[in-house]
Amino acid sequence: MSSDIGKNDKLASSAPLSAPRSLTRELIERISADIAGGKLAPGERLPTEQEMIAATGVSRTVVREAVAALRAEGLVTTRQGVGAFVSANARRPFRIEFEKLSTLKEVVQVVELRTGLEIEAAGLAAERASTAELRKISVAYDAIDAAVRRGETAIDEDFAFHCSIAAATANPQYLRFLQYLGRFIIPRQTVQIADRRAYLAKIQAEHRDIVAAIKARAVTQARAAMRRHLLNSLKRYKRLAAQLGES
Repeated sequence: MSSDIGKNDKLASSAPLSAPRSLTRELIERISADIAGGKLAPGERLPTEQEMIAATGVSRTVVREAVAALRAEGLVTTRQGVGAFVSANARRPFRIEFEKLSTLKEVVQVVELRTGLEIEAAGLAAERASTAELRKISVAYDAIDAAVRRGETAIDEDFAFHCSIAAATANPQYLRFLQYLGRFIIPRQTVQIADRRAYLAKIQAEHRDIVAAIKARAVTQARAAMRRHLLNSLKRYKRLAAQLGES
């Protein structure tokens, strides 16, 4: 297969990119799709920088950032002075395209994804958290209160609270997964909340139960408190989705 992207119309990555989206992200998606679909086979050389620039209309920086990201994901290897090649064992990695999470239905899907993981994380935190980690969970909870008093949405503080629990599991993979998902796990940044202060008061009441159970080393109660919190979030957003006709 030729590496000339401008001469190979069957490659998804050969079409010009649209400006509104992240150009780097779109180029990554197109090349990933070519690899996943077999249009770029393992061991095959990717088009050169100049070929991709000519075919897609993006800058050299965008091309280099896209190739670097694909290399980090294990889809591409590079050879100094030769070019970039599809990895011999390339598999498309798990990825959530958060920029596409534009509907309440998709918000609900992300909440469902994190439910099982965070329920178990709360139980492990109750069982394993050190004194310092328990203190960090309390500090993170208090930071949400402070943000609410300032009239803020407390999105970053809420995310930090959940991360503090994940960090207390003594299993770094829990925190890594939450950090991968990022602050997008806090759904209220995606939708408009009518009475934000009342909503945040409910959230904090649920958070308070989680903190109390973890500090009491009550494993079963910590899991139950996290389950209530996340299931209540699901109910709230499913109800709102139904009202908006997105269910």
